[in-house]
Amino acid sequence: MPEQPTEPVGRFDHIGIAVHSIDDARGFFEAVLGARHRRTAIHHSGDFRIALFDLHDFCIELLEPINPEGFLAKFLERRGEGFHHLTLQTPNLEHRVEAMERAGVRVVDKSFDDPSSIDAFISPKSAHGLLIQLGQTPGPLNNPPYWEDDPEG
Repeated sequence: MPEQPTEPVGRFDHIGIAVHSIDDARGFFEAVLGARHRRTAIHHSGDFRIALFDLHDFCIELLEPINPEGFLAKFLERRGEGFHHLTLQTPNLEHRVEAMERAGVRVVDKSFDDPSSIDAFISPKSAHGLLIQLGQTPGPLNNPPYWEDDPEG
């Protein structure tokens, strides 16, 4: 078991939920849960759309594939709609990832080169089946400046 860090790794930022269609799913989150739609955007990779909803101090991110060959389309094919990831805003991310890896934690999809999108993911194999995104941005990860607003959103 990895050694416990001296302070929490990060603070909660949002949960990601994979859906086939944001347009079809948003009605539930708005009408049933009372969530407020903040924005819909295309991820900078161009592989998926993101819709953000605020539910008091809680952020829900809906993820819809654009690229039929992308990771999200494959995820939906294998598992269907539902929980995709939990995201923690993590200061000193690169240092934290190095410490985790030394402790035997499997960290994947590390991206430290682009200051607008510094993140990494703790593999579900190390996190009891949960995909955990760790991100470092000046503000909240659930509202990065590099997202392009989706004109259809």
